[in-house]
Amino acid sequence: MAWVGCHIDAYEQAKWFGDDQAVKHEIRWIDEGKPIEAAAFLVRHIGVGKPLLERARLAIGFLGEGRRVLLDIAENHWRTADALMERLRLSQVIRDSVYQSFERWDGKGDPDGVKGEALLLTTRLVNLADVVEVFHRAGGLEAALGVARARSGTQFDPALVELFCGCAEAIFAELESVTSWDALMAAEPALERELSEAELDQALEAVADFVDLKSPYTMGHSRGVAELTADAAADMKFLGRDATAVRRAALVHDLGRLGVSNAIWDKQAPLTQAEAERVRLHPYLSQRMLASCPALAPLAAIAIQHHERLDGSGYPQGLSGDAITPGGRLLAAADMYRSKVEPRPHRPTASADEAAVMLRDDVRAGRLDGDAVNAVLRAAGHRVRRRRQWPAGLTAREVEILRLVARGLSHKEIAERLVISRKTASNHVEHIYAKIGVSNRAMASLFAVKHGLMLVDDVDAEPAGP
Repeated sequence: MAWVGCHIDAYEQAKWFGDDQAVKHEIRWIDEGKPIEAAAFLVRHIGVGKPLLERARLAIGFLGEGRRVLLDIAENHWRTADALMERLRLSQVIRDSVYQSFERWDGKGDPDGVKGEALLLTTRLVNLADVVEVFHRAGGLEAALGVARARSGTQFDPALVELFCGCAEAIFAELESVTSWDALMAAEPALERELSEAELDQALEAVADFVDLKSPYTMGHSRGVAELTADAAADMKFLGRDATAVRRAALVHDLGRLGVSNAIWDKQAPLTQAEAERVRLHPYLSQRMLASCPALAPLAAIAIQHHERLDGSGYPQGLSGDAITPGGRLLAAADMYRSKVEPRPHRPTASADEAAVMLRDDVRAGRLDGDAVNAVLRAAGHRVRRRRQWPAGLTAREVEILRLVARGLSHKEIAERLVISRKTASNHVEHIYAKIGVSNRAMASLFAVKHGLMLVDDVDAEPAGP
């Protein structure tokens, strides 16, 4: 759980550093306790891939707010991980340990500067294992031993380093000879308990919400697809077990999005061929993640098909005709509908009617299943809007603005969208943050997803108050 929150600020990381995944990989190679080394790393990565003038502009902006940005990234990481752990009902000792993920033995970490024996033993173990695993994978045993010894007494507990160095060869030999999932399950007796059906649904919903935080453009997407899929499955008379499987697959169909950089997902210009190929991998990544757990393998078989098309033009496997399961056909239609009525960086949001036309066009072209599309459209058309009480005392106008904040719009862009002054927009955002108890976009996004506030087809669709 220590690094499960790594994607929460991927939008901000890509904005400042380009490929957020490359930054996450390369930062393991530096000692963040050495200011010069850390500063050199940031200078090398600010605005990577952008024109020189744009890089210079970003560098100047980072000088003014860089420290706060980095602290926000670290804080958002553990706060969102903690929120997920709470929903998964994990113990407090695990949550406390994850809270210390960015602390160091020498006290130069964040958020509290805890040092030495005051650090939880679990935290000390995880932090050492995190770094030496990366170095071993890249440079072998000597690299892992070298970094452990070099950071002993600074980032790492010296006693643990000594213990590790004495048995590192045996540890890595064992890791290379076993399947991680099976070894973990066998080593931890608490994992023998199976979740009830209700607990599994709650866990998958929590994971779905967490995955959607990857980008401001996908907030609430997985829940929306699952809701639409469930209604359409009932319309198509799916049997109980099949209906449950397709709804659960819809919740986690986009797990693989975590394996693709936000520099691609949030790109406003057309994708290059190489970038498009990386996008085409994400259903495969979803399948591999789910297939690692035998109980979730049936969901993997459905989830991987959400971008397949009947004429063979889809991906990642290029399946056609009867090779695409009924659940896969339904999920493909529901995913496309939800995607079209949600904003994306490279195109405007489609209206519900426009989305329906697009789906029907794909039926006529032989890409989508007609029965599945009709069921999805009937499910979407039967939704009844009604006035509701918003969480935390938010007004309809504030919910509208919160959605825009979660989508990554600046105060200026919100003002332009709503035809209000920038100061008014800023005041609204400040009041919203105060009401929901957050201080930045990432945490506001988590609140919005957790409370189902991103499931409206169009952020401008509801009438707003003054």
